[in-house]
Amino acid sequence: MAHVPGSSFVEKVFTTDQIIRVGIVGAGEVAQTTHLPTLGLLSHLYKVVALCDVSQKLLEHCAAKFHLSKEDLHLEASDLIKRADVDLVLVIAADEYHASVAVQAADAGKHVFIEKPMTLTTKDAQDIIDAQKRNNVIIWIGYMRRYAAAFVEAVKIVKSMKKIEYARVRDIIGYNYLFVNQSGFFPVRFSDIPDSAKDDLKARSQAAALASLGEERASNPGEVSTWRLLCSLGSHDLSAMRELLGPPKGVLGAGRHGTWITALFDYGDFVTTYETGHDSVGSFDAHLEVYGDGKRVRVDYDTPYVKGLPITLTIAESDASGAYVERVIRPTYEDCYTLQFQALHDAIVGKGPVKCTPEDAAQELRTIGLVMDAITPP
Repeated sequence: MAHVPGSSFVEKVFTTDQIIRVGIVGAGEVAQTTHLPTLGLLSHLYKVVALCDVSQKLLEHCAAKFHLSKEDLHLEASDLIKRADVDLVLVIAADEYHASVAVQAADAGKHVFIEKPMTLTTKDAQDIIDAQKRNNVIIWIGYMRRYAAAFVEAVKIVKSMKKIEYARVRDIIGYNYLFVNQSGFFPVRFSDIPDSAKDDLKARSQAAALASLGEERASNPGEVSTWRLLCSLGSHDLSAMRELLGPPKGVLGAGRHGTWITALFDYGDFVTTYETGHDSVGSFDAHLEVYGDGKRVRVDYDTPYVKGLPITLTIAESDASGAYVERVIRPTYEDCYTLQFQALHDAIVGKGPVKCTPEDAAQELRTIGLVMDAITPP
């Protein structure tokens, strides 16, 4: 029988010189649908040894589902961080806690992964930057879309363009539950969160809005909702836009209506349109497209909650005869969470760079501020 490359007839073993021991702070929907399953499949690179959340019932559920013992569960992040068997702390708790947990972990000598957005305020961002420098540890911000193979290739093409005419960034998607409910991961939530934890989160959220928006805008629920949408879903788009095109010079104009936001970014020689919003249609329309040098370069994303959906690169142009030619490239079926954690492991063991650093992620706060100021001047 002829040998088929990559077939099961050939022994294939994944090994590494160093398995990174992980403690996760936050066991909510993102942990259950993406990080815990992905790290479990990357067992040759990572081992989850500890989990923290304010919900005891959620901890017990995740322990049973993801094979953790009772000794691995913590209600306080400080107890997880001080464990000697934790090399890397994943901070995927509420955004309001990212800075305090990350700084505490870095000061304990741990490497840190922070789910996007890194922080909600410039002060918290600077605290994280200072903690990374002070402790010489890796602090990695989880902009996984920037690790997609199609996006990495698009960056190379766009950077080589002599002249960009126009660009578009679009992220109009159905509400998360439309995809999460079909993901096959069956995330759960419980109501046993202490009132003290709810009150603390509310106070931190209000303080962050006040620090970032000022008193008048922070007292307006519509302004706060727009700001939080930009900090959450929008930070993915703005981070990828910045790697692809560089930071914008300013915002020519912006508007919002409910969950919909539109902005025009000034890049000097060209303009980039940004549009984002949520609705009840189960569609994930997220892409970046650049027009220039006689071609169009586009990266299309699908929902990350369903593992293995391809992220594609499309290059459209006219050939010498004038015929329209479109190439759709699917570099891999590997999802960008997997690619991101592989790159993080390389960085921790000294075999690769850190692209999404705290200094890098702090730039999103500037861009978000520009959009907010264009919508409603402070």
